Amino acid sequence: MAPQGSLTGRQILVVEDDYFIADDLDRGLKGAGAEVLGPFSRVEEARQSLQGQTPAAAVLDINVAGTMIYPLAQELRDAGVPILFATGYDVYAIPKQFDAVPRLVKPIEIRQLLASLANVLSAP
Repeated sequence: MAPQGSLTGRQILVVEDDYFIADDLDRGLKGAGAEVLGPFSRVEEARQSLQGQTPAAAVLDINVAGTMIYPLAQELRDAGVPILFATGYDVYAIPKQFDAVPRLVKPIEIRQLLASLANVLSAP
């Protein structure tokens, strides 16, 4: 479980095209006090939402409505935003440049998500 208050007021970008998973992520993050940016079911919508703002972290599906998330993931990393992958993809399908990105396997348990976010947000 994430430490109490660790997500309070923090903006978390969510990019997920499965409605039910997106809804679970949204409710779980809001329940932990986070401000959710999204959830977005299209990569381009997520990219446009970032104009003028930088989220504290991002939870990204890898294949979003047929579009791979990697270019946006790299943009976020370049901006210093910690990311998590929420996916059914095997670790071997993820490009090497993202080896260090935590990967949560669907279906995602909210406790695991919150703990992973707390870890990436507390990392130097």
